[in-house]
Amino acid sequence: MLICAIRSAVARPLAAAAASHFVPVAAKQQWVRSMALGPAAAATTVSDELLDKLNTLSTQALIDGLWVLGWPTAFIEGARPLRAGMKCAGRAVTLRFVPQRPDIAMDKPSGTESPEYEAFERCGPNEVLVMASVGPWESVGGDIKFLRLKQRQVGGLVTDGSVRDTDELLNYGFPVFSYSTTPKQGPAAMQPWECNGVISCGRVAVRPGDAIIGDQDGVVCVPASHAQQVYDIAHGREAIEVIIKEELIKNPGSPGKFYPFKPPIKPDSPLGQLLTSKGVVFEPFPGLAKAR
Repeated sequence: MLICAIRSAVARPLAAAAASHFVPVAAKQQWVRSMALGPAAAATTVSDELLDKLNTLSTQALIDGLWVLGWPTAFIEGARPLRAGMKCAGRAVTLRFVPQRPDIAMDKPSGTESPEYEAFERCGPNEVLVMASVGPWESVGGDIKFLRLKQRQVGGLVTDGSVRDTDELLNYGFPVFSYSTTPKQGPAAMQPWECNGVISCGRVAVRPGDAIIGDQDGVVCVPASHAQQVYDIAHGREAIEVIIKEELIKNPGSPGKFYPFKPPIKPDSPLGQLLTSKGVVFEPFPGLAKAR
């Protein structure tokens, strides 16, 4: 009995101590998890003015700007313009689809509360809806759904999946970039699950608020946190490329003399000498160029 009493007397404070430490640990784990999820939708704001500037550049120039910074590729694979001449620029509103599963479908908010319609209502002329499909041939939507995007005067729609009711979408007038077109029914294969989280679209991470720029060559995601820097580099590089092209037209020869180039540009290099002769000041990094 004495041994049992001693054991009980020792066990009670130990259990109490363990319990007192358990709650903070659990709370810490919950805090870490919320921190992992919380900032996902909080990206630096890209101003309308900066969007307009980014829209003046080609997607190739933007890719080159990111390359100079050492960032991974931001080309959204598979997203092609639905019609020649389409161009879009806007802040990303994201939507993630997941494969169809009955119990998940039951848990998803229905009707106007569905994540896809929440995403639609976040869109306007300076937003681009980016939809992450579960497969390239699965339909993310068509005529009736996307009528709302027309009404919202959305800046564009980008997806690594496919769209349906193509003729009607073309009549709606907003830019559409998709893997392809399809007559398939989307809900048979997938369902919208999350609005404005970080998504993977065309093998590119897209955060809400990132700048989405699309043209005839495809779509590029410019991280909002570095959008101004990417613009500065890309704009400077385009200015340099204009000079290189004019020189090669005037004095035909191998582009290898000047191209490709990456900062720092050496003053005594052929490109450095060419820029100097044109009265262009170029910085070692990030590769900007401007006339004296």
